[in-house]
Amino acid sequence: MPLPHVVIVGGGFGGLSAARALRHAPVRVTLLDRRNHHLFQPLLYQVATATLSPGDIASPIRWVLRHQKNLQVLLVDVTRIDAGARQVVVTEGLPISYDFLILATGASHAYFGRDEWRPFAPGLKSLEDALDIRRRVLMAFERAEREADHDRRDMLLTFVIVGGGPTGVELAGTLAEMARRTLREEFRTIETSRTRIVLVEAGPTILASFPEKLRDRARAALQQKGVEVCERTAVTHIDERGVRLGDQPLAAATVVWAAGVAASPLVGTLGTPLDRAGRAIVEPDLSLPGHPEVFVVGDAASFSHQNARPLPGVAQVAMQGAVQAARNIVRRMAGEATRPFHYTDKGNMAIVGRGAAIADLGFLRFSGFPAWMVWIFLHIFMLIGFRNRLSVLMQWALSYLTMQRSVRLITVAPATHVEREIGE
Repeated sequence: MPLPHVVIVGGGFGGLSAARALRHAPVRVTLLDRRNHHLFQPLLYQVATATLSPGDIASPIRWVLRHQKNLQVLLVDVTRIDAGARQVVVTEGLPISYDFLILATGASHAYFGRDEWRPFAPGLKSLEDALDIRRRVLMAFERAEREADHDRRDMLLTFVIVGGGPTGVELAGTLAEMARRTLREEFRTIETSRTRIVLVEAGPTILASFPEKLRDRARAALQQKGVEVCERTAVTHIDERGVRLGDQPLAAATVVWAAGVAASPLVGTLGTPLDRAGRAIVEPDLSLPGHPEVFVVGDAASFSHQNARPLPGVAQVAMQGAVQAARNIVRRMAGEATRPFHYTDKGNMAIVGRGAAIADLGFLRFSGFPAWMVWIFLHIFMLIGFRNRLSVLMQWALSYLTMQRSVRLITVAPATHVEREIGE
């Protein structure tokens, strides 16, 4: 009799955790992903700001799971889930049948109904996004160096980050350090120290998930680095000329979107109720209502059984949920009742820049250099592969000692409409 077939869609934190949790289970596991690598997203902004190389934060999924004998990895693009037929439909080849499904597809950018802003304000979810942003940032300085018009030069040296969450804060702080320290002696026409970094948050405060005391320290650290922090400020328009903050236009050549996320469109094919962010509303055990063989975890799931609000879209939620889903599959196979998922919050951290970070570990809250050191070693520990850990540690040490970023490469890409407008 063939072993039950478990299909996992997504090779991120949730997908890998689910696969590993099933390594000794009497099942066949197939992991599907459109990319061949697992990406350590918390450090993606460091690729975008030329501190790390793509290979430092990404590892081939096949290599990560190479020792798991009951698992097969397939590089495919999943188009929809046919829950009624228990099949995963892919772009090439026949549908893949399953006995159990774990959907761990993560999240994508959400522009709050203004998708026309996307070409002018890229988000940061993939290596391609990070390399695109890195190219835009570095090209802005290069164009400013040869720009004779004062107003256009100011526009090129203005960077706007939309969204005051951890990604936006980390980007803003790192860009400010790049402009004021890394590049300050490399240009002759422009003074990179006059670069304008604007962090925009529509809500009442940046880093809303942190305690007020830590938010205040992060805000002060950003302002000390020269970042303009604009809270309670809504972006009402974005185009090739920059942004509009309320009724006030702000000319900026580079805009980065870090404001909103939505579940993968694949979740919408499940035919189940969704929340406002497009996440599937799941049962306490993370299964899909009406389909106990389907489990949804991480950013794809709306889980509010433990708290009044859905759980945050962080790696720990995806990893813990995926392990629980895998265990519930094993229980269901054994004829046992599944158990509800209980998330354990292990803390929250954000880096503000060189030697500055904030940490909320629940039992302990601190900031500054100690928090920065804890942040570094925690992320080194979570990286997959010894080579990645060693490479990142060396790059960080070099960056800290010399204030340089060694991956300032402008990759070749077809000029976008935005770049043509700015370059003319």
